[in-house]
Amino acid sequence: MTTNINADPSSASKRPEWVKQIIIRQGIEYDLREMEWEGQFSRFRRVYADVYRRMEEGKANIWVAELPSFGLVGQALVQYSMHDKSCADGKKRGYLHSFRVRSAMRNYGIGSRLLAIVEQDLLARGFKEMTLNVAEDNQDAIRLYKRLDFEFVKRIPGRWSYYDEHGTLQHVIEPGYRLRKKLGK
Repeated sequence: MTTNINADPSSASKRPEWVKQIIIRQGIEYDLREMEWEGQFSRFRRVYADVYRRMEEGKANIWVAELPSFGLVGQALVQYSMHDKSCADGKKRGYLHSFRVRSAMRNYGIGSRLLAIVEQDLLARGFKEMTLNVAEDNQDAIRLYKRLDFEFVKRIPGRWSYYDEHGTLQHVIEPGYRLRKKLGK
C-alpha cells in the first residue's frame, strides 16, 4: 500500500484516506528510536529515554500517533510532576512537551486528536489543567493552541538544558510563552 503523505494540507476538509488509519497510543520502549525521526531529533535521545523511565515509574507518559504503513507521525510527552511546580505539580497540573507532528502531515487533525487523548488521560488521572511552553516564533503551534482554548500565562525566557545523544550538555535559549488549558470544561 502506498501512502501519500504530501497531500495538499489546504484540503483539510477532504482528509485523505491515510488519516483514518492513524492510531494514537501510549508509547513503548521500541518507539524511542523512531521518535528521533530519521535522525532529525536524535539529539533528544536521552530526553526520550528519561521520560520513558519516568513513565515506568508513573511520573510521565509518552503518546504517539502511528500510521501503520509508515511509522510514527506524531508524539507528545507529558510530565505529571517536575521541579518547577508551575509546570507540573503531580496533582492538578501536568506539563506537555516535545509535542510534534511531521510537517508533511500537519493540518489534518492529527495534532488535535493527539492533544485530545493527552487531555483525556490527564483528566482520568485527576489533573485539572495542562501547561506547555511554546517558542514565540512557532506561530503555527500558537494558532493551534489558541484554537484549542489554551490561555496565555506569561512570557518566558525559554532557557533550558539537556544532554544530547553524545552526553554533552546543551543549553537552549528559546524565548516564548507559557500556556495553560483548564481541563474538563
